[in-house]
Amino acid sequence: MDRKPTPSADAAELRRHAEAQLRKRQSKRRTKARDPQSEADPRRLLHELQVHQIELEMQNAELQQARDRMEVLLEKYTDLYDFAPVGYFSVDERGRILEANLAGAALLGVDRSLLINRRLPHFVVPASQPIFQAFLERVFAGTGKQACEAALLREGEAPFWAGFHGTAAISVSGAPKWCRVAVSDITPLKQAEEAQGRIEALAVANRELRREIDQRQAAEESLRNSEQHYSQLLEQSRQMQDQLRLLSRQLLSVQEEERKKISRELHDVIAQTLTVINVRLAALKGEAASNTRGLERSIVRTQRLVQQAVDVVHQFARNLRPTVLDDLGLIPALHTFMKHFRAETGIRVSLSAFAAVEQVTGDRRIVLYRVAQEALTNVARHAQASQAEVKIQELADAVCMAITDNGRGFQEESALHAKKRKRLGLLGMRERLEMVGGNFTITSVPGKGTTVLAQVPLIDHLSGKGS
Repeated sequence: MDRKPTPSADAAELRRHAEAQLRKRQSKRRTKARDPQSEADPRRLLHELQVHQIELEMQNAELQQARDRMEVLLEKYTDLYDFAPVGYFSVDERGRILEANLAGAALLGVDRSLLINRRLPHFVVPASQPIFQAFLERVFAGTGKQACEAALLREGEAPFWAGFHGTAAISVSGAPKWCRVAVSDITPLKQAEEAQGRIEALAVANRELRREIDQRQAAEESLRNSEQHYSQLLEQSRQMQDQLRLLSRQLLSVQEEERKKISRELHDVIAQTLTVINVRLAALKGEAASNTRGLERSIVRTQRLVQQAVDVVHQFARNLRPTVLDDLGLIPALHTFMKHFRAETGIRVSLSAFAAVEQVTGDRRIVLYRVAQEALTNVARHAQASQAEVKIQELADAVCMAITDNGRGFQEESALHAKKRKRLGLLGMRERLEMVGGNFTITSVPGKGTTVLAQVPLIDHLSGKGS
């Protein structure tokens, strides 16, 4: 079966035939230029007309093909323009919509035919209109591709966020300026950004909350530690108050005992001695006239009684407050006390001290004397010792006094928790030392003796030492 020639093949054949005829005609024209009679030949004229007709038919066929191609391209462009996933708008300088695709009309919720000549800014939320107006100005200024984000109104629905991308179009001379604007719905992106912002804000809030929780936990821990510390201090304070109350009661009891003892001594010794002296004086009055020889002996015996009374008064004074401590100093006062102590108890006691200790202020000096007095009194009462030693040394910026005996010793804990008078001596020494900023320690081993250590601070550094 013969194939039917296509229009393009016929056109090509006609073109080749027309070109051949044209070459022949040009050759004949050159020949006729030499032969004038050939110009009148009608058949040649007819042939030329036929060639022109063929050329016109060829041009018509080419135009038809170009139109067909343009229609195909226009159809493709229309499909791409109308069914694009984003909205396209052609907008003039006033913002009027010149053209719009189906996606753009769907974004605004208005039929495409009703959008033409309406102003695109009319669909922008009032709060976003300044941003959109500045966007159009940048586009028509021809500074390249511009972009912005604004909220748009959709007919019958809530506003939504849209992204705009615009480029100025090239206008034919004299035509008004216009631009192409692509619009896409970025509400999901905005929602995602807002969600991300909320997540970040929540993360920041969580971190702040975590820090606050940590700070509160640290504060609670510190508060618990403080409560424990204050509870311990409170317990210590209560114990000290109990000790002070006990010490106060014991001091009152001791004061009463001392007053009772002094009263008894004054009544039994001084009063009786003075009574005897009074009787002796009365007897001397009667003997003065009759027996002058016996008067002298009576006066001697009366003088002895007076001296005994004076000695007792001096002993009371020494026990209450030794005047030698104020007049001569700590070392002479201790020597005097130890002399009487050896005479009364039979315990050998020695003293070694550095001479500059006398520069210690009055309160500290009295405290050192009373501690030595109380410690040696305890040795005589409880230690069953044969000898004791008092040593006063300078250590750094303090005076250290150690009283050591070779007695039977005792358990330190049992002594510190002992009751009444056994405990009063230790508490009294400690209280005296703490009152002047000093320290008190006691070391004792059963069967190996006891050492009482008293330390008081110096006001000035003492350099001279003696023994």
